[in-house]
Amino acid sequence: MPERATVVSRREKSAEAIVAARRRAEREGESTAMPLGHAGHQKPGQPGRTVGGEGEARPEASRDEARLARYESEGSGRADLLGQVLARGNLVAAWKRVKANRGSAGVDGLTIQATAEYLKTHWSQIKETLQNGSYRPQPVRRVQIPKSGGGMRELGIPTVTDRLIQQALLQVLQPLIDPTFSNHSYGFRPGRRAHDAVQAAQRYVQEGYRVVVDVDLEKFFDRVNHDVLMERLARRIDDKAVLRLIRRYLDAGVMGNGVVMERHEGTPQGGPLSPLLANVLLDEVDRELEWRGHRFVRYADDCNVYVRSYKAGERVLEGLRKLYHRLHLKVNEAKTAVASAYGRAFLGYELWCSAGNTVKRGVAHNAIVTFKRRIRQITRRTCGRNLNEVAEELRCYMPGWKAYFKLAQTPRVFRVLDEWLRHRLRALQLKHWRRGTTIYRAIRALGASSEQAARVAGNARRWWHNSRMELNRLMPIAYFDRLGVPRLS
Repeated sequence: MPERATVVSRREKSAEAIVAARRRAEREGESTAMPLGHAGHQKPGQPGRTVGGEGEARPEASRDEARLARYESEGSGRADLLGQVLARGNLVAAWKRVKANRGSAGVDGLTIQATAEYLKTHWSQIKETLQNGSYRPQPVRRVQIPKSGGGMRELGIPTVTDRLIQQALLQVLQPLIDPTFSNHSYGFRPGRRAHDAVQAAQRYVQEGYRVVVDVDLEKFFDRVNHDVLMERLARRIDDKAVLRLIRRYLDAGVMGNGVVMERHEGTPQGGPLSPLLANVLLDEVDRELEWRGHRFVRYADDCNVYVRSYKAGERVLEGLRKLYHRLHLKVNEAKTAVASAYGRAFLGYELWCSAGNTVKRGVAHNAIVTFKRRIRQITRRTCGRNLNEVAEELRCYMPGWKAYFKLAQTPRVFRVLDEWLRHRLRALQLKHWRRGTTIYRAIRALGASSEQAARVAGNARRWWHNSRMELNRLMPIAYFDRLGVPRLS
């Protein structure tokens, strides 16, 4: 007993010494705890990381930070993250974001409008449970949506209240954590977008790294190991209340067909926190690739590493398998490949080599197939809508598609798609006119001669054939411009 008492006494003295030193440093303005107001200027060279932002977190530094965190008060300095999360201004901004996203209801069935009324009378109780650590998130609602390449993608829709709390957490944690991520990571980060990732890939290929290691993770968001993720997250934040709350969100069950199932791994897509947590986990792979000097681009769980030869690519792929295995993630061997960078789809784009050995961007084949499938749905000849209604629906879809693929350096592809779309609209109009006599009168009204109108009306049932002959001259591009049909070229 005396020996044990001596050991405890030494530990307490050591803790007191650490805290006293920390407080002296804070008074002198040299505290390592950064206020949230300055978090935007934080750089990757933080305690626990190698200088210059390369390599993994140093184990020694991480242990030192964890040791200090155990003895510090949770309510001091940077550790008081929960208080910042629950601050009125932060919650108001979070609610505006949730409301703007216009998501559907969770398992409680409350819409955004219904949740607003509910929170007027219940928020004080929810806030109290968040502060005392007794808050329990509700299960997420399972939703499955089809993938563009086949199969189904599983989403987990939290309740509107839980989306509000997650968004408030995100607004506080992202300014602290995001600056520590690799510059090669582009997905779900402020000021970064898919276009930046595509342009970075183009630069690497132009520099001569024309073999790509295209890694696909098997059901990444469903396979995230909670223990591994929380250990990586604890290296970056030391507020135990926030860590406990995030863990409870990870452990919240999934409701499908009225049955709640426990969840021991995965962070389902659908909640505001999921993308940030994914970047926290995968940043370890980014740092290892940086340390090895590789050229790579990562957008969420899509990672492309660019090398000069297939042999080098195989070595890189073997190393990545080991890195992902350490994170308890599995590589999808069916979709992973070491291949030529030309023609390999990445974020909807593909690269091609033009005259003069210049690398250019184009729309990937699968993206064009998806676009045509959607246009066929909008312009199907059995839809029972006139051209004005069809044009209105096209205006809802095409401008967004055009804006995303504006980086494509293939104007001829867009011209061909425009011609194909107008061809379908002419065929649609012919189908609506239907009878030969109706077609004859309508064609004459467009300014056709009696001979031209008779030729079109004589083949009344050949919608597609007729729509690219005489009708092509009678319904030119200007006709569809007047209807408000968008153009890609």
